[in-house]
Amino acid sequence: MVRRPNSGNGTQSPVYYLDSANLAAGMQADGSLAARPMIGGSRGAGGRWLLWPLRAVLWTALLVIVFRGVTAIIFSSSPAPAGGTRTGTSGEFPVSLAEAYATEFGRVYLGFSSQSLAQREQALAAFVPASLSAANPSLGWNGIGQLNLQSVQAAGIKVQDRRHAVVTLLALLGGQLMELGVPVAAAGSGLVVSGEPAWLPAPPQASPPSAPRSSDPVAQRQLMNELPAFFQAYASGDSAALNRFLVRGASVAGLGGAVAFDQISALHVPPGGTARQITVTVIWQLPEPPGSVTAGIQGVTSKLEMSYGMSVVDLQDGKWYVKGIGASSETVGAR
Repeated sequence: MVRRPNSGNGTQSPVYYLDSANLAAGMQADGSLAARPMIGGSRGAGGRWLLWPLRAVLWTALLVIVFRGVTAIIFSSSPAPAGGTRTGTSGEFPVSLAEAYATEFGRVYLGFSSQSLAQREQALAAFVPASLSAANPSLGWNGIGQLNLQSVQAAGIKVQDRRHAVVTLLALLGGQLMELGVPVAAAGSGLVVSGEPAWLPAPPQASPPSAPRSSDPVAQRQLMNELPAFFQAYASGDSAALNRFLVRGASVAGLGGAVAFDQISALHVPPGGTARQITVTVIWQLPEPPGSVTAGIQGVTSKLEMSYGMSVVDLQDGKWYVKGIGASSETVGAR
């Protein structure tokens, strides 16, 4: 391309024209113009290459935002775990309060006699809706006979939603265990027993797993010589006497004279090294209350057998020391 010479007024014309040589070089055989390559790449190519990393960063950020949004929706819409929540914060069912509320209701509902019909109906009215109390003030009891409630406590709760749950009570009636299902409704800070409860069967009795009963006769004889003195100190709560039987750093609190040591009726010492987990069955003498028929009678004492699990360590040859004591997990009466 060439620029035309200056115009008559001395200025150059800004218009470019293809010269014959360039035109001939750019003309293809068919008479069309061919694009001429530009040395150093096309104009603006460096700026376009910078856009690709920026686009990759933007797409990555967008994908992360979409992923987090989807997961938040999924987890926020997932159902509550079975059994409900154990907290009582705003928007959740007040579990602890409902269990205590249902327990107090159970004391009234399960303890009745024909002589206390009016008092029972009045007490039940504080737990149930007014409409239910007016239509069925005794909640199904016909007013005949009596029911001897010995104990009752909350055994669990099944939360259905933010307003409804069923509390399960474990009760002892006339020496027999039973469960009581109590429907409870919540509204704001208030609670109500929303309907008649259900009598349910007691939990089935399970068979504990059998434990190996092999015993170390040598260690058993050694411990049988030492443990009576330990349990005497344990019963009295004498800390100075107890410390003589404890491993350095161990701490055991005695019973403070609540019972007196009678004898060891069974001892199981499994084989092992210098540290053992043993089971000891102890017979305690119980104090007689003043005025009892056996109080002051020589040789007549209330006794109670109990089993303990103990951690003992052989620090010297045949000399055992106590590291800890607590309830035993073995079957009661196992020998």
